[in-house]
Amino acid sequence: MRYLVIVMCLCCVAALLCACRSTAKVSTLEVVPRVELDRYIGTWYEIARYPNRFQKDCFATTATYDLRDDGKISVINRCRKGSPDGVEKVARGRAWVVDPETNARIKVQFFWPFSGDYWIIQLGEQYEYAVVGHPDRTYLWILSRTPQMEPALYARVLERLRAQGYDTSRLIVNGS
Repeated sequence: MRYLVIVMCLCCVAALLCACRSTAKVSTLEVVPRVELDRYIGTWYEIARYPNRFQKDCFATTATYDLRDDGKISVINRCRKGSPDGVEKVARGRAWVVDPETNARIKVQFFWPFSGDYWIIQLGEQYEYAVVGHPDRTYLWILSRTPQMEPALYARVLERLRAQGYDTSRLIVNGS
């Protein structure tokens, strides 16, 4: 009897593990085919993002990128704490390309030794908007060269994000 209980418990654990594995399966996140860094640099306005601890209570967020002499990218993130008129918070970091074939997979570092994945998963033909994600889909930013994005374009971006496995209901629209 004891042997039967042990076997049944092991079968239940195996079944649970299989069920968890099959529901957690998500396709590999695709990046854009090519990013021209000299066109990507400059200031981007955050249109929406997934919640994250380092942007808690941030409004009117921008990210400014510039190419450095050493080939890396300087990063300056700014936001207003508490409201669009709040005190400005600035974070400075650096980034580097990890996939020179596309320039779409980048690592960003704000303090050593930690860095994070910054994958460009959507990009407008004229570099008028960009969508940045993370390979495990825990982070997401929708960026624009202007403070607002045309509603029809935003709807198309959201549609593509859902097709890429993102839960768009989690997005925080900048300013809300």
